[in-house]
Amino acid sequence: MIEYVSKRILLGILALFFLIAITFTMTKLMPGSPLQSKNISGEVLERMEATYGLNKPPVEQFFIYCNNLLHGDMGTSYKKVGTEVTSIIFRSMIPTLKLGFITFILVLIVGVGAGILMAKSKNNFSKGAWLTGLILGVSIPNFIVALLLMILFGVLLNVFPIIGLSTPKHYILPAIAQGLYPISAVARLTQSSYEEVIRQDYIIMARAKGISRGTLLFRHVLKNAMLPVITYMGPMVAFLLTGSVTIEKIFTIPGLGREFTDAIMNHDYTVVMGITIFMGAIIVLCNFLADLICAIIDPRVRKSL
Repeated sequence: MIEYVSKRILLGILALFFLIAITFTMTKLMPGSPLQSKNISGEVLERMEATYGLNKPPVEQFFIYCNNLLHGDMGTSYKKVGTEVTSIIFRSMIPTLKLGFITFILVLIVGVGAGILMAKSKNNFSKGAWLTGLILGVSIPNFIVALLLMILFGVLLNVFPIIGLSTPKHYILPAIAQGLYPISAVARLTQSSYEEVIRQDYIIMARAKGISRGTLLFRHVLKNAMLPVITYMGPMVAFLLTGSVTIEKIFTIPGLGREFTDAIMNHDYTVVMGITIFMGAIIVLCNFLADLICAIIDPRVRKSL
């Protein structure tokens, strides 16, 4: 187990390093200077670039950035003078993480529950209806869902607010819009895995021994049927974080997604780098935790790496 955890940690660190290198390279390939402006002369621009270290070779800039990053310094914003990137991230990550956590809980409850109901359903018409709903859920982009929800429940029916996250009711429409795709994916995974596990010999043997339905469901069926769902949790968190970019723009949520798009539009590359690394670190951590849980539940997973 220690060897498996060590390998997963090493892979996570390597993934983060390559993410930093690729993002840094892409920002350097952007044309022009991030400090360039119509009102700044060439001499002033050179002095500003020297202040931020942009006059040094890109390789030297990269190693300086990595050294500062190891000490918790992500630099300062090019556009918001004197504002550290870490303070921008900490200020804007709260709404994003709150919305992501609520969406995550919604996905688990609705997705797993719908998957189990689909697997236990004996009616072909009901299964067809469920399957049609899942196909629509994974096919419609989240920004289309968000706009439809805003028009229907926010404008026509006027039952839910559509701007910001100031009250619990504000989370309902963004969470549904952001969670529709992963709900459909989790429900489909749960259904197929549940149907596969329920046909296994040890489940038939457990039924023959007279084990109660509740014990059979939670101790034997779901324990094994949830493995593919747990594996999907890491990428799902990535989807929730990256998908929040459009959702936050549509619902005017002051989170990481909106800050990220604003930084790209303003060529604020230090903020782009900082948010990318922060999101990448969360994704790597969630993937690591998902793999760790799978390894604890099923020891065979430890031998797969």
